[in-house]
Amino acid sequence: MEAMKRTVDQAFSAISRREFMPPEVKELADFDHAAGIGYGQTISQPTTVKRMLNWLDVKPGQKVLDVGSGSGWTTALLAYLAGAKGRVHAVELVPELVKFGRDNFKSTGLSNAVFHQAGKQLGWPQAAPYDRILVSASATELPKALIDQLKPSGKLVIPINYDILEITKEPGGSTDIVTHPGYVFVPLIT
Repeated sequence: MEAMKRTVDQAFSAISRREFMPPEVKELADFDHAAGIGYGQTISQPTTVKRMLNWLDVKPGQKVLDVGSGSGWTTALLAYLAGAKGRVHAVELVPELVKFGRDNFKSTGLSNAVFHQAGKQLGWPQAAPYDRILVSASATELPKALIDQLKPSGKLVIPINYDILEITKEPGGSTDIVTHPGYVFVPLIT
């Protein structure tokens, strides 16, 4: 029997944003805007994350890549949505944030995510292909490396400049792209 799909609203109720914020900005947890987490990075605005997760449409049991995992909040939301039989690979370039995200995630009681220090390659090709990929920083162009790490019929949600692209990889390898304009993110560090 297939596991019951969890909604993004259920994920937001189960995973407290406050627990993924540095002490000096926890008082901003209930405000609908991004907040600094150090090292020039942010924890994203809740309504934006909610939209991105709805577009991503994670299903139970899926393998998900979280690029730019930062504080670990989106990783925890994705892990909740993927359920116990799913797996999330979180990738972060800043070593201190890899540890911060991993430590924060441990407090959730979830055990279906692993945190990786990003290397020279974008994403985490070692565990590819993925059913879903979420990117939480803005690239200047669509990274082919991430499309290559996506399964056929998989989805990628990624900020490109001031838009968020919702990309579905077709079985033949082509992509179907829906553009959601009007968003600002920290730059994707590669």
